[in-house]
Amino acid sequence: MVWRWILFVYALSVITKSSRVTVNQGDTLPHHGRCEPITIQFCQQIQYNQTIFPNLLNHAKQEDAGSEVHQYTPLIKVNCSPDLKFFLCSVFAPVCTILNEPIPPCRHLCESARHNCDEILIHFGFEWPKALECSRFPVVTDENVICVGDNNVTHEPRKATETKLRKVDYKSNNDRDPTKLQGAKDLGFVCPVHFKIPKNLDLEYSLKVGDRTERDCGAPCNGMFFSEEEKSFARSWIVIWATLCSISCLFTVLTFVIDTDRFRYPERPIIFLSVCYLMVAAAYVMGWGAGDSVSCQGPFPSTISGTRLPNISVITQGTKHEPCTILFMIVYFFSMASSIWWVILTLTWFLAAGLKWGHEAIEANSQYFHLVAWAVPAIKTISILAMGKVDGDVLSGVCYVGLWDAETLRGFVLAPLCVYLVLGTIFLMAGFVSLFRIRTVMKHDGTKTDKLEKLMIRIGIFGVLYTVPALIVISCLFYEQAYFDKWMVTWHRDMCSTPLYSIPCPFTHQEMERPKFEVFMIKYLMTMIVGITSSFWIWSGKTLVSWHQFFDKIRGRRVEAYV
Repeated sequence: MVWRWILFVYALSVITKSSRVTVNQGDTLPHHGRCEPITIQFCQQIQYNQTIFPNLLNHAKQEDAGSEVHQYTPLIKVNCSPDLKFFLCSVFAPVCTILNEPIPPCRHLCESARHNCDEILIHFGFEWPKALECSRFPVVTDENVICVGDNNVTHEPRKATETKLRKVDYKSNNDRDPTKLQGAKDLGFVCPVHFKIPKNLDLEYSLKVGDRTERDCGAPCNGMFFSEEEKSFARSWIVIWATLCSISCLFTVLTFVIDTDRFRYPERPIIFLSVCYLMVAAAYVMGWGAGDSVSCQGPFPSTISGTRLPNISVITQGTKHEPCTILFMIVYFFSMASSIWWVILTLTWFLAAGLKWGHEAIEANSQYFHLVAWAVPAIKTISILAMGKVDGDVLSGVCYVGLWDAETLRGFVLAPLCVYLVLGTIFLMAGFVSLFRIRTVMKHDGTKTDKLEKLMIRIGIFGVLYTVPALIVISCLFYEQAYFDKWMVTWHRDMCSTPLYSIPCPFTHQEMERPKFEVFMIKYLMTMIVGITSSFWIWSGKTLVSWHQFFDKIRGRRVEAYV
């Protein structure tokens, strides 16, 4: 009986606040040699730093205990009980003493930890874990009982205004719906440990949900907004249209190569427009071939020491992933350049029709056209790279800008496209007005206007084939930036209901808003359709003659070679 009281006094001296354990490398450890330093990040900086395994829940290793105890991180952040962390650690990583068995926490410590936290769990539709039932732990007044934490209990409860949740208004069938909690405190976004990016990798990741941004947190590559079936369909959909766009633009460029003199200003910008769309389409084809290796990264090693978590890849962010950066540069630079070449095309049409400039006069200023068309996208691309605003696109497999930041989307994509479309439309309409005036004068003089009318029809059709898809793309982007924040909140609610992540659900009065998959598919189609229809301008008998002469020339060279 005497030796039990000696052990009891020793254990209390180890655990209580008045005598905290600070076992250093040079200290003499208990004789059984089973003490090990606490490596579970959740239980760092508590009253002791040595633990013994197996623990009270029969976890054989700290790795197993660490992955389970981390699920209670949201409750720690809410600060529902000042004793919760110490209680959990005394169970999952019990203090190591000279005893061969771990010492359990006192029931009083369990009840103090559970007092306010249990209420929050109930309102979220969860129950206090059976493995942590307070009845399983000893009462400190029992005879010959050794337990942890009686002197550590904080008996002062939190204020009722901070711990009491108002009554829940249930939608139907008395189901607990965390999204319908009225008047409760918003716990905000808590990044699951599965999405945490290790800081030692020097990757700048962040994820914003609502008004809160979590640093070193990524978005999952799978299941983010869209299902695996939708993602697979999107890849097939995009690569089909990208292939057609590549073929069409390549045909236009090759036609220009074999008959360069035929394409003079003001039609010459159509060729450069086709080159831009050829590069964009080729990048989408490469993104399809790369699978998820470009738009996604990971899985990364766990950020919590001694834990093993499911392998989850996250969507690429930043410029540290070189393939992602390269595809972003191709897609963004040439997509912006194509829009500027459209403005230049309408400008040259206006100069030719409205101001009566000849193709020699327009071509004399071509160096300025090239300067603007290539320099402006280059400056914007460099700015985005400097800001690190490059994001992976899980639907297409490439990388772009503004996919996870609505402000960046507005500044670097939506606003420029609107400006380019407005300028191009103004020049196009001004050119048409001038052509109508010329047509009226020619008819008044009795001159035939057949060729002029054909030219006007071709310009009109080509203008519609560009402006309508461009307007649809802009509308889709407006839709994305307007609802993106709501999509993130909805995704957060969906994620918090998944037991795998174990994070608190937010209290919000917003309605569930999910992205419409069809809108994204229309956006990708309209992006490619302009490249496909860019060859409309060369759909004529002259093109057939050019290719016929080209093949005749090849045959002639072959005949001469054989002779």
